[in-house]
Amino acid sequence: MRVRDQRNRRREVLAAGMLAVALALTSACTGGKGSDDGPGWQDGAEQPAAKASVSISEPAADAKDVPAATAITFAAEEAEDTTVELTDADGAAVEGSLAADGTSWLPAQALTYGGSYTATVTATGDDGLPVTATSAFTVMAKPDKQVRISSFLGDDQTVGVAMPLIVKFGRAIPEQYRADLQRRMTVTSTPAQEGSWHWVSPTEVRYRPKEYWQAGSEVSYRVQAGGLPLGDGWYGRADLTVDIAIGPKLVMTVDNKTKRMTVTRDGKKIKTILVSLGKKSTPSSSGTMVVMEKLRKTVFDTYDELGPEDGYRTKIDYAQRLTWGGEFIHAAPWSEGQQGTTNVSHGCVNVSMANGAWLFDNTKVGDPIVVKGTERKLQLGNGWTDWNVSWDEYVKGSALPYEPAAADPDVSPSETPTA
Repeated sequence: MRVRDQRNRRREVLAAGMLAVALALTSACTGGKGSDDGPGWQDGAEQPAAKASVSISEPAADAKDVPAATAITFAAEEAEDTTVELTDADGAAVEGSLAADGTSWLPAQALTYGGSYTATVTATGDDGLPVTATSAFTVMAKPDKQVRISSFLGDDQTVGVAMPLIVKFGRAIPEQYRADLQRRMTVTSTPAQEGSWHWVSPTEVRYRPKEYWQAGSEVSYRVQAGGLPLGDGWYGRADLTVDIAIGPKLVMTVDNKTKRMTVTRDGKKIKTILVSLGKKSTPSSSGTMVVMEKLRKTVFDTYDELGPEDGYRTKIDYAQRLTWGGEFIHAAPWSEGQQGTTNVSHGCVNVSMANGAWLFDNTKVGDPIVVKGTERKLQLGNGWTDWNVSWDEYVKGSALPYEPAAADPDVSPSETPTA
C-alpha cells in the first residue's frame, strides 16, 4: 500500500509541474506592459499622488452627542471642485448646501435626534484625481431645554415696502451665540436687494433692506436654528421659514406746516388729505414710522395712563397703529372742522371719516408714514423705528461684520451662511 501511494504522489507532482510550465508559457504569450494584445504586467512603479487634500474637522470621526444643527466643516487644499455627501444610517442622502466660503456644508434641515450619519467630502484638483475624507457621527438625544422661535409675519402675507422682518426668541440669546445663529438666518429676495439683520434686544432681531423693499418683490427668510446650541444648555426648537410678498410702494407724508398728508403710490401722488396733529401739550412724533396694526373699530382708553381728569374713553374707526406709545392714523369726525388748520389731537394723525376709510382700504401693514415739523422727535424703539436709523448705524446692530458685496445675486450679501 505504501509503495502504491508514493508512486501516485510522484505522478501528481510531475503533472502539477508540467501544468505550471504550460501556464507560464501561455501567460508570456499575452504580452507585457504596453502590449497591444493584452493588459500586460504591472511593473511596480508608483502611481501619481493626488494634488488635492481634504480633511473634516467637525463633526469629528466617531463623535457622539453632536447637535442636530451641526454643519460639516472641512478643509480642502489645491482643490478645484469639492463635494459633500451626508447619509443616514440607511444610506439615504441628506439634502443640504455648501456655504459661500466653501469651508462648510449645512443640512437643509435639522438632523434626527439620536440618528447616525456619515459625512463624505471629496476634493478634486486640476490633475483630476479625487481624494476623500469621511466622518461617522451620532446626533444627541432630544434636549429638554428648547427655545421657541417665532416670526411676526406668516406665509403668503402681502406687506408694505417698509416692513422689517421680525424674529423673536422665547429666551434671551447670549451675545456670544448670536453670530453663529445669524449665520443660519438667510433672506432671499426677488429681485435681489441689499440688507442686514439688526439685534433690537437679546430676544428680538430684525432685518431691513438698505432702501425700501422694491414693490412687487418676493421675499423668503429662514432661521435654521433647530437643534442649534443657544447657550446654558438650551437649543433651538425648530427651523423657521416664511415666504411673503411686497405690495405697491405706498408712502404717506405728513407736513405739520401745511396740515396735509400727501399719499403716493409707486412714486405718483394719488391723494392729498387734510389732517390735525397733536396739540402742543401732546405733540405728534416727527420721523419715519411704519403701520404696525390695522383696527377697523377699537376703543381708545387712556384713564389708566392720564388719570380721571385728562383721561378719555372713545370709540375709534379706521385706526392704524404707528407707535407703541399710542400714536395712530384714525378717523376723527369730531375734529373735521380743525383738520387742515389746527392741531387738536393727543398725538395721533386725525383725518375725516371718509379719508380714514379710504386710507384703511388702501394701506397695508408695513407701509411707511413720514411726519415732518412737529415739536417732538420720534423716540427709537417706540414702534418699528428701523427706518429712523441711518444705514451705517443700522448695520452695526448685526452680530456679523457687514459685507456689502453679494456673491449670490439672490441672497442678501451679509446673510449667506458661512462656516
